[in-house]
Amino acid sequence: MTSRTRLQQQLDSGREAFAHLLRTWHQRNGWPHTMVPRLGQHLQLGRVHGSQISMLKRCKLVNPGPEVFLALGSVNRWLWPWVPDEKLQDPHLVGLPEAELLERHPPVSLIDGAGQPLGPGQLLEIFMGLASLPPAFDLRITEEEAPALCAALGDWLTRRQPWRQCKLQILQSYPVERPQRRQRFEAVISGQKDYTAAELELELDDLHRTASAMAGGLNPWVSPPGTIDQFLQKLRQQGYVPAGEEENP
Repeated sequence: MTSRTRLQQQLDSGREAFAHLLRTWHQRNGWPHTMVPRLGQHLQLGRVHGSQISMLKRCKLVNPGPEVFLALGSVNRWLWPWVPDEKLQDPHLVGLPEAELLERHPPVSLIDGAGQPLGPGQLLEIFMGLASLPPAFDLRITEEEAPALCAALGDWLTRRQPWRQCKLQILQSYPVERPQRRQRFEAVISGQKDYTAAELELELDDLHRTASAMAGGLNPWVSPPGTIDQFLQKLRQQGYVPAGEEENP
């Protein structure tokens, strides 16, 4: 009974990690959940349905068949390395909306710690809880650390300047247009509210883009964030130091 419980915990942990991996991958690429199924179909790389992708992202598909992992891994390997002049000339993609999306937004592949693309077997191992998520895609955040990360994020973007003094530059760098998300972002950065862990995970790509845009613009107080996983790690390391207690330069 104890052994079965441990096995079930492993499988549950694997499904949750895999769901996070798919959500992060799709979010980073700006893909609808139909993107991989369509690519798999057009390129003859395997069959997976959009509903299966959606259910996997919500931990609702308990026993996906092997062809699901074959399609996901094959599409991922086809994307890497991304050479648009070569990939977009594939006769199976000519004139398709998916090709237009790939041309507008060069895709990021799922890669391991050595920078190699994950294949079907590696994805299955993650789903079964036998392998860890690759570092560049393990962006899971706990509820306990979310408030400290929000405070560190505010410090990062403002460098403790008064909000009124840097508000315009920060809001101009935030790439999201939806009013509700902009209002939430402003409330978090100005210290009025915090993101939940789930909200932070969903926002992380756009927060990283914000920090990158500010570091690359006329805002010398913002440090370059590095890759998105490096950005999250730096926020964790920075933590939150109450005003007046920071170390002297």
